Amino acid sequence: MVEEMVAERGISVSYETVRQWAVKFGNAFSDQIRHRAPARGDKWHLDEVVISIAGEPYWLWRAVDQNGFVLDILVQRRRDSGAARGLMTKVLKAAGTSPRVMITDQLRSYAAARAKMGLRVAHRQHKGLTWGGLGSRGCNLIVYGRFPFRSFSASKV
Repeated sequence: MVEEMVAERGISVSYETVRQWAVKFGNAFSDQIRHRAPARGDKWHLDEVVISIAGEPYWLWRAVDQNGFVLDILVQRRRDSGAARGLMTKVLKAAGTSPRVMITDQLRSYAAARAKMGLRVAHRQHKGLTWGGLGSRGCNLIVYGRFPFRSFSASKV
């Protein structure tokens, strides 16, 4: 991409030159992008869903803040407190701070993992706290474009 941009201006560069530019300026660019990104929220939603990879069932665990920013994802074969603890550990390490509130579905593995880790975080386990009170049905309605409101913004999600 960079080669094409400079070639339009009549400048000839090699792949090695582009690689050296990436080494020299890459960290500065990534720091600027990180600095411009909005701050992470203090309310985390943790959820899991079963997916199929090569015909085998796996669990996709993900953590999202209240602004919709995906904090982290994790794919595992298990759906137990160890897997939930792995996700929480990974997210806490990346975030650097613990959340004010964790909202999960009614899977008891989240509470067990939180207790094992010794986290002092408000934990709300409720099906109706996600997707505007529609539960897991709301996700499917949004994905397939059949949201039961006149507009997505009117739903208070």
